[in-house]
Amino acid sequence: MQEDISSKSYLVGGAVRDRLLHLPVKDRDWVVVGATPDELLRAGYRQVGADFPVFLHPESQEEYALARTERKSGLGYQGFICDFSPDISLEDDLLRRDLTINAMAEATDGTLVDPYGGAQDLQARLLRHVSPAFAEDPLRVLRVARFAARFADLGFEIAPETLALMKAMVESGELANLTPERAWQETEKALLSNQPSVYFMTLRQVGALHILMPELDALFGVPQTMRFHPEVDTGMHTMMALDAATTLTDRIDVRFAVLCHDFGKAATDTERLPSHHGHERSGVARVDAACKRLKVSKRLHQLARLTAEWHTHCHRVSDLKPSTVLKVLEAFRALQDGTQLEGFVLACKSDARGRSGYDQLAYEQADWLLAAREAAVAVSTKPLLERGLKGPALGDALRKARTLAIGQVLTPLRQ
Repeated sequence: MQEDISSKSYLVGGAVRDRLLHLPVKDRDWVVVGATPDELLRAGYRQVGADFPVFLHPESQEEYALARTERKSGLGYQGFICDFSPDISLEDDLLRRDLTINAMAEATDGTLVDPYGGAQDLQARLLRHVSPAFAEDPLRVLRVARFAARFADLGFEIAPETLALMKAMVESGELANLTPERAWQETEKALLSNQPSVYFMTLRQVGALHILMPELDALFGVPQTMRFHPEVDTGMHTMMALDAATTLTDRIDVRFAVLCHDFGKAATDTERLPSHHGHERSGVARVDAACKRLKVSKRLHQLARLTAEWHTHCHRVSDLKPSTVLKVLEAFRALQDGTQLEGFVLACKSDARGRSGYDQLAYEQADWLLAAREAAVAVSTKPLLERGLKGPALGDALRKARTLAIGQVLTPLRQ
């Protein structure tokens, strides 16, 4: 029976695509044609998944799904009726997939099955939908934007007809049926790509960004002082800063913080433009709103709101009073754990580099703030305890000693 299952099995999707692109293959998914759940169970496969039968191979633990078709039956990405009867062909199964480059299969002998021109689109570097059924699943708007970000450095672009279909889907209101969890899942993956700005710019191009993240969409067209921002447009600066972050760190909390750091600039009174005095505090509420709507994790939310509130302090650290620098360190709980502060200075460095002509900026402020932390942490409580200090008196004395230590680090910067 195992041999029969193998002869009916085809490697599908991303594994085939990435092999043809000469990229590392991370996950291998299989489709089984002409089989029933009982056949797989008798062959030793273990069934998982509630929506439709998916099985784990008894040895490799790779996923095997029965070939299936889908029929639209309701709203959103869950509104489908699946048919996984044994008479469904491999071509039928591939037809329901999103992009032609994801609708290829490979037999166990290595034969490529490519009924919809996926290999040709790989060569042409095109992201093209397989069939009109693409429009039935709103999540695919975000997925295509994510693939555009993932493969941007390989020269991939979205086919004009697919881009037009994505716009039509947005205009129909279908994206309102997406759950926050699924929307964030795609956004999270996009943030981890090499060029995440492409994801957000694609969503903006098709009219979806103001639905998914209106706080970000509102930044486009908002001017900034040319002296500090030659690119002028706040939305474009945010995209440049986000891409700068990808060259500095893989930490998603840092990349998300960069994405959110200037949300407050959309709230600036137009009469005060291009100045944005006070945008730090006004940005916090907008970060909170975005994180609540998308159900972003507490870790990402915390760094994003702190970065929005304090990023200009990092830029001006050499001009700050030592007591103010200590307040920054305390806000990030940096005296107990430096993880958040390390992420914060990376976000600030990305912000500083995300400007026309500044992409190689050294940004010494990051080193200065980290040095201030080291000095504050190095202050020992032992001499204070030996003086008999305790309670509030001990706390006040410790803060004074830390402030003094920070001042000794920052003083040379003012000379």
